[in-house]
Amino acid sequence: MSDLITLTIDGKSVQAKEGEYILNVARANDIFIPAVCYLTRCSPTLACRLCLVEADGKQVYSCNTKAKEGMEISTNTPNIAKERRAIMEVYDVNHPLQCGVCDQSGECELQNYSLYMKVDSQSYTTKDVHRPAAVWGVMKYDPGLCIVCEKCVTVCKDMIGSSALSTVKRGADALDKTFKTSMPKDAYAMWNKLNKSLIGFDEDACTDCGECISVCPVGALVSTDFQYKSNAWELNRVPAANPHSADCAFMYYETKHESLENAEPKIYRVTNEAHYSTLNGAARFAYDFENRVQGKDEEAFKNAVEAFKKADSIKFNSFITNEEALILQKISEKTGAKLVNKDAFNYKKFLNAYSLTSGSNLYSSTLKEVHNSNFVISVGSYLKSDLPNARYALNNSVVINKGSAIYFHPISDSVMEKIGKKGKTTEFIQYEPLKEEYVLYFILDKFGKDLPENIQEYLNSLKETRVKTVTEIVKETVVETVKDEESGEEKEVKKVVSKKVPKEVEFEYTKLLDEIGADEKLLDTLEALLAKKDKFSLMVGEDLYTHPKSENLGKLCGLIDKYTDFDIVIIPSQTNTLGVSLICDITDEHSGFCVGYNEKADFQLSALGDGDLDMPALNQQEGTFTNVDKKVIPTNVAIGYKGYVLNDIANAVLEDDIEYTIEYTEKLPLNAGFKEIEFDKLPNYFGNDRIEYRGYDLSSKSSDVITEAEPASLEKIELLENETLIYRANPINQFNEFTAIAHEFAKDLESGLFASKELFEKLGLEKGNKVKVFSKELELELNAYCDEQIAGEVAYISTFQKDLDTKALFDEYRFSKAVIKKA
Repeated sequence: MSDLITLTIDGKSVQAKEGEYILNVARANDIFIPAVCYLTRCSPTLACRLCLVEADGKQVYSCNTKAKEGMEISTNTPNIAKERRAIMEVYDVNHPLQCGVCDQSGECELQNYSLYMKVDSQSYTTKDVHRPAAVWGVMKYDPGLCIVCEKCVTVCKDMIGSSALSTVKRGADALDKTFKTSMPKDAYAMWNKLNKSLIGFDEDACTDCGECISVCPVGALVSTDFQYKSNAWELNRVPAANPHSADCAFMYYETKHESLENAEPKIYRVTNEAHYSTLNGAARFAYDFENRVQGKDEEAFKNAVEAFKKADSIKFNSFITNEEALILQKISEKTGAKLVNKDAFNYKKFLNAYSLTSGSNLYSSTLKEVHNSNFVISVGSYLKSDLPNARYALNNSVVINKGSAIYFHPISDSVMEKIGKKGKTTEFIQYEPLKEEYVLYFILDKFGKDLPENIQEYLNSLKETRVKTVTEIVKETVVETVKDEESGEEKEVKKVVSKKVPKEVEFEYTKLLDEIGADEKLLDTLEALLAKKDKFSLMVGEDLYTHPKSENLGKLCGLIDKYTDFDIVIIPSQTNTLGVSLICDITDEHSGFCVGYNEKADFQLSALGDGDLDMPALNQQEGTFTNVDKKVIPTNVAIGYKGYVLNDIANAVLEDDIEYTIEYTEKLPLNAGFKEIEFDKLPNYFGNDRIEYRGYDLSSKSSDVITEAEPASLEKIELLENETLIYRANPINQFNEFTAIAHEFAKDLESGLFASKELFEKLGLEKGNKVKVFSKELELELNAYCDEQIAGEVAYISTFQKDLDTKALFDEYRFSKAVIKKA
């Protein structure tokens, strides 16, 4: 049965999904309804009240009124026009007249709507109070400009999951009582709230994503780095994709000339379409990592060509375009050099194992589907840092879809635990490293249907019948003797009372719970979390595909995909890990003479300017990425580049004559799911219908299916008395050496060992100390920092600095053990 309904808006017959908000229905059909406070993917706040419409003769707010079959809607009646005009006048009361220097001028919704409502006079006034500005991390808040639309609060809670912003009371004189009866009621109610409120900030909860800046309709929240640098209308907007992580989120590089003396373009900021796409902090603030090489070094180029011709190995990472990956593949085929990329190799091996049991070469879900789910499990990904947009998706599913979630990870993190209500809508299970197999088998046990016989037998071997005491509420009839006060007569009265009665019941227990650090309470919690849930997503991450038994874990994920209701996302660890794994024949070990592309090697090509031949950074390239949603996404050049590019080397080595790198876009391998589409024909926008018209979806293909997986077997990491558990991870918003050199992050760069508060104190460390870390027969001296967001005696070690070989402290698996001493 179709869930589409038909309604009429301003005489136009339109179709919509049952339960969709009127405002979204109107926008999808190009019908304009003003709204300052509403964000498409978040919950309504009803702060601005501009979205008033008349539905079946009744005045309602279109942002939180759901469309119904046959509904008749008018978007602009005389009374609604009067309300909207009054609301805009109220917003303009005491608003500072500094449009000439305000960073939002030219993009200001207050300006736009004041003009749209034809506000040419002011009917209202009240005494203003001093509201001092404040600097909050990467942003500045000016409460004098704030209209308390609550967009920032809403996006932080509903999308980001940090809840770092909230409305707080401020001192202000009460409004004149005559206004309550003399002005439209919605305008008065909005003004009364505005007059009493400001935005408050919780520094410990903020993750510096800057999404609140993006959604602010006025100039109240701005980047401290951008403030007073440029007028909005002077900037050239270049559509692009996030180059730092696998979401490849849509964004704009905004550029103009550097100065009157220097006509070279400069990136001044990055913005996004907040209604449709969310950016992490790295995408928004780590934008100026371009290689400013001033010309072509012909001698270095000749040496590079010779290096490629004699190379035994070509080492590179996955911060690379699809086109560059294809070029390297073609050079490898021509010269016989091995392509070495540990990141993509581990991912490809895991994905291949997954395909053996799932029957498909690509995983089944996307982050968009996670957003739309109402039950989500995350296993083996440190979501806060690995892929913030995956955390946003999980949070959005819980908050907006009234969903539930379970987050399995060995590190307890207070930022993650802000999502939902612990024990009611979310559960956080902290298991020991190397126990990931048990977690996946637990999911199969609880959610599997018609499992293969060998899998079911293994799960049954771990089960036992136990007894627990539960409390039942029973009703019983009791007889009481009641005496009539007037007559003195006694009589018996029957009453039904509730009574708590302990009762022993049998239940089925699985020893898997012992291995994942849980008990039978999780079974009860799980039952509560699953109530009324019908759309399931599982996200798995890098902890699984770097695991010593990664191939078995891949098979287990495939079995979960095939035999449960879960759709699966396998989160790529770098921007184009998925694309590289599909395009290139790769290995994980180099040998002989090695050429490195943004990696250390005998001969280095580097966009950092530290190699034997300069290369362009990703903000200086046209090309495509393959993102976590399995879409081939275009990105464009923000800043020009004067040196050689990889395509120049390919032309010399392959004896070819291809003018532009993007000519490889239509040559991406069809057998890997790519399509024969020219770069300039790839769409790159969002529609009012909230559909993402960006690039194209990869095609999947089916494969032969097996039903076997090994039993879970690995023991835990045994720590000696002087050893500590360490984890390979980066602090939030640091992904690679390019985020590290961006000026917003470089000025306060923190790299090294990040210890929990417990471990920091146990080691006797203070701010500014260094530590010596001994692991894998290696000793490194690192800066030490206290990360109060994590708990337990654990530390993570950053890997985003190319010259600091911290990756060598680990095998492939992200967890290791080390001896840590104060330097």
